Amino acid sequence: MACSKFEYVKAYERNDALLPNTWLVVRIDGHSFHRFTQFHKFAKPNDDRALKLANHCAKKVMEEFHDIVLAYGQSDEFSFCFSRYCQLYKRRESKIVTNVVSLFTSNYVMAWKEFFPDLELQYAPSFDGRAVLYPTDQNIRDYFSWRQADCHINNLYNTVFWCMVLDPNSPKTERETQAILKDTDSGAKNEILFQQYGINYNNLPELYRKGSVLHRKQIQSIEASATDGSPVVRRRKVVVIEHCDIIGDAFWTENQILGGSA
Repeated sequence: MACSKFEYVKAYERNDALLPNTWLVVRIDGHSFHRFTQFHKFAKPNDDRALKLANHCAKKVMEEFHDIVLAYGQSDEFSFCFSRYCQLYKRRESKIVTNVVSLFTSNYVMAWKEFFPDLELQYAPSFDGRAVLYPTDQNIRDYFSWRQADCHINNLYNTVFWCMVLDPNSPKTERETQAILKDTDSGAKNEILFQQYGINYNNLPELYRKGSVLHRKQIQSIEASATDGSPVVRRRKVVVIEHCDIIGDAFWTENQILGGSA
């Protein structure tokens, strides 16, 4: 950048570098997505197309930013965990958050037709984002446990809610349904689902109950050598999408997500 007498205005920029040696989570949420889902007539309580579109966008973000070691999504939100050793953009908060949000959003628009081939995008979706730092491995595990527990609680409620509202025999208004479910615990909601609608909540797709977990797995393939054609084993890491428990120890032990290197 050429020097000029106006360059002094750079001094007004805020230093927003994030603390080093901490886990960095960027969480994005759909802005006014209740209106967006209504406008585009998303299926209730879960729309497979929308969930898979969000997963597609999250995968694109992870493929672009290799410092992301784990992502978790449910409904219209996604959390991206950057390695505690990440030096991306010198850990400038504004640069990291805006790049993640803009890349996710642009992919959402670009891939819309792939997941909604018969539905035109009526207006541009938008997402907000925030960065949160966690100092310990236990903190970051508890964060993702919190988000997955939230997924279960919300999905159980929404499943019962929409069963009652959309009941073909005895539909209720949304306000009536809210009043009925207001003081019910998870056991009561499960009972309503099973007794009134024949639905065993535990048999619903894990995509709905557990959300989506994106992480990197090493795969190997056997290819022919370019020199003599002999078989050569190639190993590479790819982003995979799973719908599994991340509250217990098994996932973390098996995948060593927190093992990273400096």
